[in-house]
Amino acid sequence: MNLRDIEYIVKIAEERSVTKAAEKLFITQSALTQQLIHLEKEIGLPLFHRSRAGWTLTEAGKIYVETAQEMLRLKKDTYSRLSDLAKVKRGTLSVGFTPERGAKIFTAIYPQFHRRYPDIVVNMTEASVRKQQKLISQGNLDVGFVTLRDGQRTGDEYQTIREEEFILVIPSIHPVCREAVDTGRGPYPELPLESIRHEPFALMYKESTAHDCINDIFRQAGIVPNVLFETVRAKTILDIAAAKMCCSIVPNSRLMEPVEGVSFFCLPEHPSWKITATYRKGSYLSKSTKYFISLVSQYWNELPEEAFH
Repeated sequence: MNLRDIEYIVKIAEERSVTKAAEKLFITQSALTQQLIHLEKEIGLPLFHRSRAGWTLTEAGKIYVETAQEMLRLKKDTYSRLSDLAKVKRGTLSVGFTPERGAKIFTAIYPQFHRRYPDIVVNMTEASVRKQQKLISQGNLDVGFVTLRDGQRTGDEYQTIREEEFILVIPSIHPVCREAVDTGRGPYPELPLESIRHEPFALMYKESTAHDCINDIFRQAGIVPNVLFETVRAKTILDIAAAKMCCSIVPNSRLMEPVEGVSFFCLPEHPSWKITATYRKGSYLSKSTKYFISLVSQYWNELPEEAFH
């Protein structure tokens, strides 16, 4: 197995297409096909099932790709260790953020990172938590910044940055707002979910980890929500609530701007999830990666509480 073959086969497996893989590798489709055929002849087994619906790995292909991904990870870890040892501040760093948070955090911390590591190219990916977890397991993402509960973790490493509470979002004119009780146990007065059980709700989209967390909140309250619509962005939910169309449950993110006409309330149970940095288990974290994580952590924990209030 040479590194060129490894990279080629892994890319075909990721794209499930020789055509798409060739485009990503900046080589011709015929050259990549010939390389694959040559490798399969050498091994004596096909690595892919070919079909119009997409190429999938054979049993032999699965064994090859699993080993290949580990070898690529070892190569990256080795070069990271050597760079740290030689105090060479060059290379690449691939980081992931969830869509709604990524751009704001990245633009806030990148200038400081660039001042210390001007020759490191940072590749930022905006992707869902599950997509980031998959990219990390494949070795295609060095570190992801995700929000989830402990039960949503994979076997990779997770470094907690801070906790974030789920809160009720209700149009300010709703009469139930007057029933809230200020217990001093959270940033907002408390209201039980039961008090708005018959209202229409806007929720985060089904593929998000937030959706799973919010569904657990409804389930524990014994409520089947009347879902008006689902969206990728919590900001959209706030705008719709301000239009007096629905209620919701969202994370109390310090990155979201306040919206006039919307009131926030804590749930008596104070459910929460964790903002974490995640990376492949057993991987080597370079000094530049550790510094990037520290900047994100510093950013989250130094944001003033009133940023969202």
